[in-house]
Amino acid sequence: MIADHLPAALMLLLLFDDLSADMGTTPNLKQIVLGRCFSYVTLISPGSRYNCEEIWREFRNAVIQRAPCNVRVKDYSRMFHASPQALPCDTLLFWSKTREFVHSYSAITRRFCTLEDTLVGYMFNDLIWCGQKEKHRGFDFISCPEWSTCANHPVYSLWKQASQNFAASACGNITVILNGSMENAFNRTSMFGSVELDGLNPRMVNHVNIKVVANLEGPIIDSCTKGSILNLIQILKTRGFRWTCTDTDMTLLILQCIQNPRQLSCQIFHNNML
Repeated sequence: MIADHLPAALMLLLLFDDLSADMGTTPNLKQIVLGRCFSYVTLISPGSRYNCEEIWREFRNAVIQRAPCNVRVKDYSRMFHASPQALPCDTLLFWSKTREFVHSYSAITRRFCTLEDTLVGYMFNDLIWCGQKEKHRGFDFISCPEWSTCANHPVYSLWKQASQNFAASACGNITVILNGSMENAFNRTSMFGSVELDGLNPRMVNHVNIKVVANLEGPIIDSCTKGSILNLIQILKTRGFRWTCTDTDMTLLILQCIQNPRQLSCQIFHNNML
């Protein structure tokens, strides 16, 4: 039975590869979530009319009223109903296996919106939560179930619904950044490959811009002309999307060199620009 749940576990590992699976609920969860919500509606999206207390209440009820491994996607429906968000066209940025780099890219360019830039994504980013085995007894701050043992892990279910909503709101041109230095840069079991890609509407999305970025020191395993990226391109073609693909994006290269200026390839690039 555990094997049946591996795709969900893999997606969680991609989302939270720096978090331990045997940790309990993040300490001070309520204060963190509410604080982020108030910060978002005050500083990031001033003028938005979200009721942070209501969002927290619906989130809490979804988690603690059910066993730790039985929080389904639909159990968060009331929470998402309390936090609807319209996103501007031509700004959505998807990613897989490029988490930190993508958020640096988004912050510097100020032209894109990732899932973690939305209200729900901002509120719950990098947090862990689960209820106690005895329902209605609050959050378990000692230990949450391992992701690979849960069909309906409370963290996974929330992010799956958030990802579905994010993809469904996509319109105009969208961008996806994948890691060309990893095998299966496009993975059908990742959150992008299994949830977001299927949620894109070809009648709403004009163009899918694929950007493949490899580590400066290599290796180059996947690119626009080889590896798993070709599988992604074939899916886009089959579903009627228009697309472009580049693995030599200048802005991404400059950002990499800003972060790693001593790399030989960056020094050569700098000299060629003089």
